[in-house]
Amino acid sequence: MQEMSDARQAIAVAREAGAAEYAAFHLKAAEDYLKSAEEKLNEHQYSRARYDAKQAKMKALDALKAAEQSSAEEEPQ
Repeated sequence: MQEMSDARQAIAVAREAGAAEYAAFHLKAAEDYLKSAEEKLNEHQYSRARYDAKQAKMKALDALKAAEQSSAEEEPQ
């Protein structure tokens, strides 16, 4: 499912940007949604899996944005 792949990639990018340190709340939400999507997929609940995967991607993008903003604020001017 493309949405699952997109969510995984967004989470990976957020992690690389430092989301675990700067945006842990958003990153955890993204990971939780992805886990839920995987469970729904295994249960053949495809529309629910797609929804959760899309939510995971959105939360990962939130985490990425927050991490980038936080790390930029810490950089010396």
